[in-house]
Amino acid sequence: MHHVTQGLVAIVMMWGAGSALAQGAAPLPGVGFVVAQERDVTPSVDFVGRIEAVSKVDLRARVTGFLEEQKFEDGASVEKGELLYVIEQPPFAAAVKQAQANLAAAKATAENAAIALTRAEELLKRETVAQVTVDDRGAEKRVADASVLQSEAALDEANITYSYTEIIAPIAGQIGRSSVKPGNLVSPDSGVLTTLVQQDPVYVIFNVTERMALTVRRALAQSDEDFGAVTEAVKIRLRLSDGTMYDEVGSIDFSDVQVNPGTDTIVFRGVVPNPDGILVDQQFIVAVVETAEPERRVVIPEAALSVDQRGRFVLVVNDQNEVEERFVDVGDAVEGGVAVTSGLDAGAKVIVDGLMKVRPGMKVDAVPAENNEA
Repeated sequence: MHHVTQGLVAIVMMWGAGSALAQGAAPLPGVGFVVAQERDVTPSVDFVGRIEAVSKVDLRARVTGFLEEQKFEDGASVEKGELLYVIEQPPFAAAVKQAQANLAAAKATAENAAIALTRAEELLKRETVAQVTVDDRGAEKRVADASVLQSEAALDEANITYSYTEIIAPIAGQIGRSSVKPGNLVSPDSGVLTTLVQQDPVYVIFNVTERMALTVRRALAQSDEDFGAVTEAVKIRLRLSDGTMYDEVGSIDFSDVQVNPGTDTIVFRGVVPNPDGILVDQQFIVAVVETAEPERRVVIPEAALSVDQRGRFVLVVNDQNEVEERFVDVGDAVEGGVAVTSGLDAGAKVIVDGLMKVRPGMKVDAVPAENNEA
């Protein structure tokens, strides 16, 4: 019995030792980190704005007739001078021929009147006709010449009217959906047939606070340059509805002359290139206006930020693989994260994966996250 008891004690001690060994070998919690990078960050302010076409044309019929042809596909890009619609031409072509015939008749009458006047003047020299006859022939000649001018004007009008049977693109751009299809009767009362919008460049319209506008005006007052030269250095970047930044960069080209008393803002307008047609008329965007020269700032991913009643903080891994808490002040959102204005140095290993598993003072198994850059 004594030997059995000793055996049981030995087994219990071995189990306890094994359990302790297992506890001591428990793996450390794993976290992923990125290295905080110092980058050039340009101070900026965001404004909700919208895109506006530099030029937009509503195309209408200027004569009455049946629409014979639509030469474009709805939504297509067209060039300036491209033929878009053809309205039935025979009635207007006939009017041109009639005007040409009237002009020919008027010219013939004028030629006869000129010959009659010449003959009367020669007979007057021979004293075979009275002066009154010469005066009559002169008046007839002037009337005939005036008739020629009237016929020429009528021909010009007929040609102009005939030209309205072809509707030409006045600008290059993207065309909308046609509201009338071939075979229908169109007239000046038919309304807008389609709309043509210039795509490149485009305007971006946004309201700027009076405080920021005052900064621009002060810069203008201290400069010998005009408004355009001062604001050209203020760049505009666009954030699209999916959160991505638009590739092209624009500049301010206009500021309104009045403050909206209801909002204490001023309308600003920028010009932005749109070579690929990504921006469309009346599209809402966020205008990111860069207000100063770039500054060096530490940048971290937004996912690294946590917040509690004490403020914003991040968790970092020190050289002993221990978690530390750093309270930070952050500035503008930038591409790839947020700018830190104080509380964190470049090179810090900022935890972005596994934040919920750790707390300050814990040892961790830290590995670089998939994207080891801020």
